[in-house]
Formats: sequence, structure tokens, C-alpha cells
Amino acid sequence: MAAVGAVVGLGNADFSDLREIKKQLLSVAERSRERGLQHSGKWASELAFALEPLLLSELPPPPALTEEDARDLDAYTLAKSYFDLKEYDRAAYFLRGCKSQKAYFLYMYSRYLSGEKKKDDETVDSLGPLEKGQVKNEALRELRVELSKKHKAQELDGFGLYLYGVVLRKLDLAKEAIDVFVEATHVLPLHWGAWLELCNLITDKEMLKFLSLPDTWMKEFFLAHIYTELQLIEEALQKYQSLIDAGFSKSTYIISQIAVAYHNIRDIDKALSIFNELRKQDPYRIENMDTFSNLLYVRSMKPELSYLAHNLCEIDKYRVETCCVIGNYYSLRSQHEKAALYFQRALKLNPRYLGAWTLMGHEYMEMKNTSAAIQAYRPNDSRMLVALGECYEKLNQLVEAKKCYWRAYAVGDVEKMALVKLAKLHEQLNESEQAAQCYIKYIQDIYSCGEIVEHLEVSTAFRYLAQYYFKCKLWDEASACAQKCCSFNDTREEGKALLRQILQLRNQGETSSTEIATPFFLPASLSANSTPTRRVSPLNLSSVTP
Repeated sequence: MAAVGAVVGLGNADFSDLREIKKQLLSVAERSRERGLQHSGKWASELAFALEPLLLSELPPPPALTEEDARDLDAYTLAKSYFDLKEYDRAAYFLRGCKSQKAYFLYMYSRYLSGEKKKDDETVDSLGPLEKGQVKNEALRELRVELSKKHKAQELDGFGLYLYGVVLRKLDLAKEAIDVFVEATHVLPLHWGAWLELCNLITDKEMLKFLSLPDTWMKEFFLAHIYTELQLIEEALQKYQSLIDAGFSKSTYIISQIAVAYHNIRDIDKALSIFNELRKQDPYRIENMDTFSNLLYVRSMKPELSYLAHNLCEIDKYRVETCCVIGNYYSLRSQHEKAALYFQRALKLNPRYLGAWTLMGHEYMEMKNTSAAIQAYRPNDSRMLVALGECYEKLNQLVEAKKCYWRAYAVGDVEKMALVKLAKLHEQLNESEQAAQCYIKYIQDIYSCGEIVEHLEVSTAFRYLAQYYFKCKLWDEASACAQKCCSFNDTREEGKALLRQILQLRNQGETSSTEIATPFFLPASLSANSTPTRRVSPLNLSSVTP
């Protein structure tokens, strides 16, 4: 990949002293592990490993102990041993009354994880689709009350703020959670968990602009990650390349993120190449291997997928990713019952793993079990909602299909296809004005988020709008859309033909329609028996020109 750091760069972040950054990473890794935050500790450790070793004299000193730490030490040490064995209620019991920041965090975190474990157990027992509010962590409301008091009294450290933000997010208090996570990044900018939680709540680039984030080198990792999540892949790749140039060329985390980014833009060859390189550097890695298996599946690479499945099974056959890889392997062999079984196993291990719900839904579709597929596709994720809409279309339940496509758009359409599918459904039902509305909104979304112009369906949208405006005798708008059609190979000839027709009609004295349309807005929801019928306003192409 070419060096492109100059384009996006690393802002004002200072990467000049990598040895100091390594000290910070080692320190926060240890502090995270002490609090049971294993994933944050692992992230910091992996990043530290990518940098040059430190001398003995350079190693960070252990955190200084306070009087409260000393008083709580026995209870903390005992409770942490129970926590590590996932005996969360037992850990919380022995931490009651502890005052030190570390012990208090572990007390609250144990209670939170106990509630999550009970919720997951209940979900697994039913193995039904995860609808919002269907199964709840009963501990959340109590935790919120207690943490809120501490927050108002300014008694929460960076880790405590992170946990408070998690509780708020789980209670669907997104705005409050964002504020708390931003505060956590200022108080403890080295804790990756807070940045990652923030990523889960940012749904578009506009939200990102209004965040007041600390000007630290950690922010650059956050931006690279959020760009990937928002499908701003070019910006993400530029950020990751800049981080590699800054000294993190050996980071398996960055390599894996680049591979995922290429997977997201369907550059399969590039993604496969990077995943294969990642496997050489980290052969026992299980993270992201489900994504790797998706690529092997798409390319019908049976021997490679078989080897990956057997290899992961030897490493840890009870990991979610392993079950998904094996499921993909059986699916490629058209053994759909076995594939569905392994996706079910993945969901027993982690009922919140949305990708497994989608894959299981696909297998049920292959088995012609449409009702089971619809149940699997029901979690609130845009890709699943689109897949569910497709199921309803096959069943000719078009009103339900419309609702799914609109809901997919409303929750944040990852693949930018929901509006197109909704528009085509309106076309099929001869609802031309509604179809035009969807295509206009689709074009505005594609250009506003900086997507590549050659997005799969942009030409389709311009072709429909050109024809729509032509029928409405809005010659200027029809001509503008027809000219856009000429930019695409698949619509070039139609665009030229329509331009000739418009010119001919104008020469014959045909005047453009003088009816001025009011601005339209897509509805907050689609009712069961009606969709908006207001006349669609002309598309302002000057606002979508890249």
C-alpha cells in the first residue's frame, strides 16, 4: 500500500517518542488487567509488542498505592481471584464497602458482568432473536443510580467513567453515554475501551465533528477505527498507513484492521493477501478469522477454508469465530443443516454476535425454511433488516418488506443499499413519486458521506430520476440527471438518447412544467397501507457534485 499519510495524516498527535508511548501502553495494560478489563489490556499489550523493547531502566514503575488501596488489598486480592474464575457475585460480595478506586471499580464491574451473564443465559435458553428490551440486565438500573451519584460528586476515575458510560449505553441512553465516554477519554486517554465504546455510538461523520476529544496519539487509532466502522474506507486506510509510517509497522492489530477495511469494500484479493500475511505473523490468532472465512467462502476456496476450520478447531473449538468458520465450511459444501447447527453454537457462546444471526438466516433460506430465516434476521442491524426485507419480498409480503428496508435505513444503513431496494420496490408497485424520493435521498447520502462515485447503484438512481423528471416535463432536471447518466458505462447510451429527446421537444416548443413542488421528507415510519404521495421536488445536483 502506498504511503498516503500526507493526505489525512496524524493531526497534531505526537509520535516522536515511541519509547514513551510504549511505557504508557505497558502501564495502562497492567492497570486494565488489574480491573478485569482483559480486552483493553490485550489491545495495549499487542500494540506495545509492536514497538522496540525497553531497557530495564526505562520500564514504567508500578502504580503507587494509597492508604485506601492498602486497606482494601486483602479483599481485592481475594475477589479478583473469584472474578478471574467468572464467579462475579462471589467477587462482588467480598468487595462490599471497599473505598479504593480499583476495588470499587471491580465491585461495580462484577455486578454488571453478573447481570450480563444472567441475561445471556436466559437468552441462550430461548435462543430466540434479540429484540430490543426482550431480555434485560436487571442490575443496570441500580448501577446507574449508584454511579450517577459518584459522577455528580466527581468521584469516578477514568475506568469508573467508562463503566458508567457502558451502563448508560445498555439502558439506551445514547446521548448521556456519549458525553460520559468523551469525559472518560479526557480523564484517561490511554484506555482503549472508552474509545471503542464511543465508536459504537457514533453513527455518521457529522456526529464525529461535534465531539470534543483529547488531542492525544490515541485519538488517531480511534479515528482510523471509526472511519472503518462508518465505511469511510479511504480515510481509514490513510490513517492506518500513517500509523504504520509513524512506527507501528509490526502491529498485528493494524494489519487486521486493514484487512477488514479491504473486506468491507469487497477488494477480496487484497483482503485475502493481507489475511494470509497476518496468519504468518500470528498463526494462533482467532480474532477476525470469521471475516477471513467469509472471503474464502465468497471465492469458493474449499481447501483453504477446510484447512482454516481444522486449524481453528485445534486451537479452540469453543470460540465464536471458530464456530462461524466451521459453519461457513459446511455451507460451502452445501451441508446447510450442519452449517446452521454451528451458527447456533456460535450464538450459544455469544447471543449478541449479530454476524452469526445473519449467517444462520442464510442457511435457513437455503433449506427453504423462510419462517426460521425471518426469525434469525430480526436483530436491529441494517444488514439483517435488508436480508429480512428480501425474505418478505420472496414471500410477496411487500408491505413488510418496505418496513424492513425503511428500518434498515433508519438505524444506519451500513452497505447503503436499503434505500435502493426500497426504491425498486416502489418501482415494482408503480409508486413512482415514492421511488423518486428514495433515489434522491440515496444519491444525497452517497455523495454527502464521501463515497466513491462509482457506487453500484448510483447510475441506476440517476437513470430512474432522469426518466421520472422527463415524464413530469421538468426538462432542466431531466437533462441534468441524463448528463449524470453519461458518466457511467451502463447508462451512457440511455442518457445520450434522453438528452436528444429533450432537445427535440424543446425545439418543438414544448415548455417545462411550471408546477413547483414542495420539499419532501422521508417519513419517520411507513404505515401498513400508505406511503407518502407528495410531489417530489427537483434534485439539486449542485449539492451532490463531488
